[in-house]
Amino acid sequence: MTTLEHGYDTRSRILEAARQLFAERGYAATSLADIASAVGLTKTAVAYHFHPKDRLAAELIAPAAEDIVALFETGFDGERAFVEALVTFTVRHRAIVRLIMEDISGADDAPPGSPGEVIRAFRDAIYTRLAAPDADPGRRVRAWALLGALQSVVVKTIDLPEEVVREHLLTAASALYGPSI
Repeated sequence: MTTLEHGYDTRSRILEAARQLFAERGYAATSLADIASAVGLTKTAVAYHFHPKDRLAAELIAPAAEDIVALFETGFDGERAFVEALVTFTVRHRAIVRLIMEDISGADDAPPGSPGEVIRAFRDAIYTRLAAPDADPGRRVRAWALLGALQSVVVKTIDLPEEVVREHLLTAASALYGPSI
């Protein structure tokens, strides 16, 4: 194995350990030392690849960010297709959703240029897509209920298989929206 391949393998191992630990414990409760211990490295070795810890989080979030942008750029054939794609995205990236849950709670008050502002923008865009700009009160409540379910359920069921979580979230979405999806 070349030095370059070894470095990539180490980075990959660190990223995977961080993804799992962040999903289990949350970002704030996971230290570089915890990640280092999980991969059998020193904290200094992990810091060599990812310092500060924010760089590690940013690298983990990047694929999910690309997928959410693609979700918004896709022209869906009806509301059902969008909800299914949203549920699939959320379940697929549930470790990342867990990672950003700490920022979601403060998104409404997040300052310009902060990660919270980006999270708020995505959340509001999803809400608008679910509720529509001129939504009646019932549809607004259902849209917020689905967003809340997506945010909470994927975090609290990280131990369950993706297909099980996806199936039950789609059932819940159908119950919220009825035959319209």
